Formats: sequence, structure tokens, C-alpha cells
Amino acid sequence: MAESAKSFDLITMGRIGVDLYPLQSGLPLTRVETFGKFLGGSAANVAVAAARLGRTTAVITRTGDDPFGAYLHQALRDFGVDDRWVTPVTAYPTPVTFCEIFPPDDFPLYFYRQPKAPDLEIHSDELDQDAIRSARVFWITGTGLSEEPSRSATLTALKSRDKAGTTVFDLDWRPMFWSDPDQARPYYAEALRHATVAVGNLDECEVATGVREPRACAEALLAAGVELAVVKQGPKGVLAVHRDGTEAEVPPVPVEVANGLGAGDAFGGSLVHGLLSGWDLTETMRYANAAGALVASRLACSSAMPTESEVEGLLAQAS
Repeated sequence: MAESAKSFDLITMGRIGVDLYPLQSGLPLTRVETFGKFLGGSAANVAVAAARLGRTTAVITRTGDDPFGAYLHQALRDFGVDDRWVTPVTAYPTPVTFCEIFPPDDFPLYFYRQPKAPDLEIHSDELDQDAIRSARVFWITGTGLSEEPSRSATLTALKSRDKAGTTVFDLDWRPMFWSDPDQARPYYAEALRHATVAVGNLDECEVATGVREPRACAEALLAAGVELAVVKQGPKGVLAVHRDGTEAEVPPVPVEVANGLGAGDAFGGSLVHGLLSGWDLTETMRYANAAGALVASRLACSSAMPTESEVEGLLAQAS
């Protein structure tokens, strides 16, 4: 029997694709000869990250009706992520994403999502709103707001939640998917009204709020409607501020960076794990930072997501 939707700890909604990462570091794509194929896309990766930590997860997204789409279904199942709401779109190919790897902090991304990505073809009338309402955590991304019908479907899902449980808005700003930040801001504002948690780096927070200083970002996100604002500051760590006055500022865990991509998704899956575990804010942020650091120290994204014992091992080593 299929797992009851009511049992999901986390349902994510948004981007999926195939990541093709160079197996050689420090080379431009013009000189790379071999690539590894991985499940990619922030919504999918967050679901994988939480599943690795023992959480029951599912993703709402769409792929092309092609071999890469079939691969993504198999990869999700292999990672323990329920794929019942991953459906094919015959009109568009499954997206692929290439990156270049120049450690420690330069990882250019090249998205192939034209003429349109299937994950932007999610329709409101296809949503399982009962499942969305009953998930302990529901997670949406900024990319899902970039085009119709995904934009309306994402906002419909948020409204159906009506702030039940924990609803996370991953600000997920990708400038190549929008004409300009001013176009995005009204939709970000609408999503923030229905979310309980906002997560983003300084660039993403600036798009959502118009301010860039970390504490000002957190305060603006709280004013926009969320209960918890999580502002990622790169080498300065993370600042988390709750509406009740609780806050945590946690430095990053030092590692030798192999590929910084995917670290934010590991952080996200671990943030979900910490919130569901009832940990205090500092413990949750320390854990999420450590998970992100582990993925940054590895080549892949999805297959690099750490287990509980790996995160705890790095935390013990860092303390």
C-alpha cells in the first residue's frame, strides 16, 4: 500500500532537473571531458536532504517525458523520496544544469531550461491540497513563482496551508529566471504573507525586502509575515531571528570546499529536521550549518547529502 500522505514530515514543491557536474575540478567547460549525472533542483534536493536524516518526504514537481525524467523518478525513489506527485510534461524536455568547479568559491551554473522547464507547468487544479495541508512541513521556492501556471499553483498551495504547521519559503533567487528583481518582489511579498519561515542569502533577502544588512533583512522578513527569518551570510555564518525575540548567530563550520553547490539544500533539509525535532534555534542552526559544510566538501549535491551520524561527527570534530 502506498504511504499515506498524512504521514509526510515534509513536502517540497518546485524545481527538479539533472545536474551534469565536471569530474575534473578547476577547468572551464570548454576543457572538461567527463561529467557525472546527478539528481538536481533545489526542491528535490531539500527533500533528499531531509530523507537522509530519516524524515518522510515527497516532492511536487514535473519532468519531461523522456529518459532523463525516468532517471529522476528512479533517483528520487532510491533516495527514499516519494515521487507520486512528479508527473511528465510531453511538450518540454527535462532540464539539465552544468556547472564549473573553481574552489573555494566560484561555481558558475548554466541552466538549460528553454523553451520552458516542466517544473513550471504545475497546475493549481492538479494539487493534492489535503496532502499539502496535512504535511508537517511544506516547502516552496522562489523559482516556482517565476512563471505561470506554477506561480498560481504555488500561491494556491500556500493559501491552502493557511499557515498550518510549518510553511517554509526558500527565497531561491535565480536572476536568469526573471526579467528583473522588481518583477519578482510583489510575488515574493505575497508568498511571505502565507509562510511561517523564510530562508535566504543576502542577495535573495534583498530581492524579497529591498534591504541588504543581515539584521535589517531579518526584521523586514518578520514584518512581511513570517515567524522565523533565516539569513545566510556565507563566510559570516547564519543569522536566525524569531518573532518571539529568540535569535541565533552561528559561524560556518570550516571545511575544504570541493563544490559549494547543494550546500544550501543540505542546510534546508537539516533546518526542517531541526524544526521537527523541537531543537532550540542555536542547535538547529549549528546542525544545518554542519550539513551544508559537509556537502560543500563533496562534489555532488543530492548524493552528497549527509546522514545524522555524519553531521554529528563533524559537529563533534568542530567543537
